[in-house]
This record gives sequence, structure tokens and C-alpha cells, in this order.
Amino acid sequence: MTLATHFGATGDGRTDDTAALQHAIDAGEGVLQLAKGTYRISRSLEFDTTRLGYVGIQGAQGASRLVMVGAGPAVSVVGDHRGTATPSHVQPHTWDRERMPILSGLEIVGEHPQADGIRLKRTMQATIQNTLVRRVRHGIHLVERNRNFLLSACHIYDCHETGVFFDHCNLHQVIITGNHISYCKRAGIYQYNGDVHNIQITGNDIEYNSGYGGNRDPQQSGEIVLSAPEGIISEYTISGNTLQATREAPGANVLVLGKEDGTGTAVRLVTVTGNVLGSRDQNVVITDGVRISITGNTIYSGTRRNIFLADCHTAVLSGNTIATRPANWQSTSRDGISLLRCTGGMVSGNVINDCHQEEGAVSVRECRALGIANNQVLDSRVLGITVRDSVGCRISDNTITELRADSQMTKSVRVYGSSLHNVIQNNLVSAEIECSADCGQQRANTSIPAVGGG
Repeated sequence: MTLATHFGATGDGRTDDTAALQHAIDAGEGVLQLAKGTYRISRSLEFDTTRLGYVGIQGAQGASRLVMVGAGPAVSVVGDHRGTATPSHVQPHTWDRERMPILSGLEIVGEHPQADGIRLKRTMQATIQNTLVRRVRHGIHLVERNRNFLLSACHIYDCHETGVFFDHCNLHQVIITGNHISYCKRAGIYQYNGDVHNIQITGNDIEYNSGYGGNRDPQQSGEIVLSAPEGIISEYTISGNTLQATREAPGANVLVLGKEDGTGTAVRLVTVTGNVLGSRDQNVVITDGVRISITGNTIYSGTRRNIFLADCHTAVLSGNTIATRPANWQSTSRDGISLLRCTGGMVSGNVINDCHQEEGAVSVRECRALGIANNQVLDSRVLGITVRDSVGCRISDNTITELRADSQMTKSVRVYGSSLHNVIQNNLVSAEIECSADCGQQRANTSIPAVGGG
């Protein structure tokens, strides 16, 4: 372990310590130890494992600060990992010189508009823990090929662009757990293109990641934004997080955008489960995906809507609780679930309360072979479940009623447009069911008065 002060670094917050710190890295023992203090740097500190062997940086239990006054990453870690994480594919030089660089116990602050926090390039088992990164462009920036990355117990705060950025990279086996990632302008966690698989985002507080402006599309912002117009988004687990912003924030808490080619192969095997999501223009948006699961979440305050799926195949929306407010609470949030051009999916076991969505608490349009079953749709302000221009959908065993004394729902179920071969059966409803013989069949539905007393 190399103490930076032994190589002339002052840590006084005024002196440019770049040369001294880089000398300590190059001439030292691989691990740079920072004593308590503020170290100003004007260019990246380069940890090249191919040249130096095993590397790391250790701060003094959070009392060490790097202030980046130049462009680029404050800390750059470079390896030469070329294979996968399969044991037989990992080349000897990775085990001999490059595996598991660890960065911990420090703060990184940007004082340049193009300053970044930490960049990882061709690394294997890089681990970042107990670190604060703030006021930079990108907090953690991964490029090219990386494998088995761990990010834990970190604070990533007030970034001009993104908190964690998967930038056109080939990336497998990532765990992001137990972090605070907040107030980043574009996204808390952001993937753009690349070949990305096996990502676990669990137990984090990711919030207020909005404010993306200028000539950039604010709708492309969110707590977690995954976009792959020419890449792959695969095997993501987003679980046990708090994801929230403000109701006026554009974008979505979880925004996943696939390849617009009709194949649904770019976005696949994505699970959003057990999270608390709320207070944004939309809460969950996924397009052009296959085998999507949105289950067991608590979702609230979707100013435009709560969940929107477009061009998805075999998606499951189950066991979610959607409620902005108690009955009769006045709010501008419209809420609701909307599916467009989806096939072979299931919407089941959800509780949807007091939805203001004009298209219905559950809106299905241009879909095929969907099941909408066993949901509790309560106190919809306009419509319960609507199906438009859709074929072969089943609306069954739902309770679609009102608990308010002043009934406002005009129809419990509406099937219309060019819909064909749909079935509406075994539902408990307090308002009219509209479905012509051309659109589908009705059987064994039960009509009751609004329960009232809300």
C-alpha cells in the first residue's frame, strides 16, 4: 500500500496534486492510500492494470476527497479482459495482473462541466464501495468490455448527466445494491446500446433524477433508463428499490426502450418486482420487449399513467398495487395501465384504485390474446377496463366497482372499435358493459349497485 503523502501529495485543497498522485500510483505498490484531506487534480489518475498489476485506491473512511478540475474521469481503471466470465475463457493475464480492482472510502467532486467520477474499461471484477461521487457529468462510467462489476454502499449525487452509465459496452454480471443515486439530470442508471446481460439492481434508493433540458429530450430521463435502438437489454432484475421523483418530472421511473423492428428481441427477460415507484409523468414504460414481468410493486402518482407497455410479447403485470390517493382525494394524477400492440400477455391480480385515466384504469389497444383477470378496479373516475381494436382477449373474474357514494364511472367494461373474438365473463361490475356481438361475447357477469360509503 502506497501512502500518497510519501510522494509529495499535500491534500491541502489548494495544490494541484495530480503529478504526485500519479507518481505514487506508477512507482508504488499498486494500492494508493489517501490520508484525510482534499486532493485537487487536473487530469485523470490512471490505474492501468496491464502495466501496474493489481490496483486499488483506498480513502480514509470517507475523509479523503478528490476534486477534479479538468475534463474526463477523476479515476480511470483500465484492464485488458477479453473473454467472458466463464472460467475457461478468462485468460491468465487477467488472474495474474488485472482482477478485482477495488475503490473505496473516498469522495470525488467535479469542478469542470466535463469532469466524470470513475471510468472502467475492460475490467474484471471491479468493485466500488463506500464512495461518494457528486457534481460530475457521469458518476460511474463503464465503456467497452467489463465483467462482474459490483457497486455497493455508495452515494452518487447531483450529476450533470448520469449516475451510472453503461456506455455502448459489452457488460455481463453486474450487481448494484444498497446505494443512494439521486438528483442526476438524465438518469440515475442509464444504459445506451451495447450488449448487456445479467444485471441486478436491488435495494437502492434512486430518486429525483430529472431536469434534463436544453436541446435534449426530457422524456428520455428517469431513475432507470435503458435504451437499445441498436443494442441488447437482457436479464435485468430491478427489485426492492425506491424509485421516485416529482409529479411534474417528464420521463419515467423505469424507462426501457427496445429496438423498433417488431421483433421484440432487443429487450428481453426484464423483471420489475417489489419496488415502490411514484411521482413521475409515467412510472414504468417498456417498449419492444419480450418476457417482461412487472409484479408486486407499489405504484403511485403517475401524472400521465402508471404503466405503459407497447409492442411487447408475453408480458406479465401481476400483483401490483396502484393508488395515488384514498377515495375522493383531489389530484391531477391520471394513473392507469395502458397496453398498445401487445401480444400474449397477462394483466392479473392488480389492485387499481381511483384512476382518472380517460381511457380506463386498464386500457388495451390493438392487442392480441391478452388475459385481463382477477383485478380489483375500484373507483375509476371515467371507465374501468377498455379494449379497442383488439382480438382474442379475455376479460374475466374482475371486480370493477365503486366505493364512493357519488358514482362517477360510466362503464365498467367497454370493448369497441374493430375488436373481434373477445370474451367478457364472470366479472362483478357496478356500471354498464359495452360490447357488441361483433366485438365479442358476454356471459355470466354480475351487475351490482355501487357499494358506496367510500
